[in-house]
Amino acid sequence: MAWYWWVILVVAGFFVLAYYQEKMRRERLMEKYGDAELVDRLMKKMFWQGQSEEQLMDSLGKPMDIDQKVLKTKTKEVWKYNKTGKGRYSLRVTLENGEVIGWDQK
Repeated sequence: MAWYWWVILVVAGFFVLAYYQEKMRRERLMEKYGDAELVDRLMKKMFWQGQSEEQLMDSLGKPMDIDQKVLKTKTKEVWKYNKTGKGRYSLRVTLENGEVIGWDQK
């Protein structure tokens, strides 16, 4: 078999693997939340006000850094994603008491 057939097989294998991983992720999220609309939003890596900390983690993954402030009546966290330089991030999501209240996206 010519070398280019091996390349085609390897590339096809990567596509099959990616499809399988996405399918398994969708199934896991459906088992967890039981809401197809919510799972669709999480699969599209969306975030919104009122989203729980756990849903944000399922949507965007683990943040690269977290700033936390504990106040008398609430806990505020800023989850940072997409590092662009030293101490710089293109997305900062603010959570208050475990719920998304806003974000800054550059």
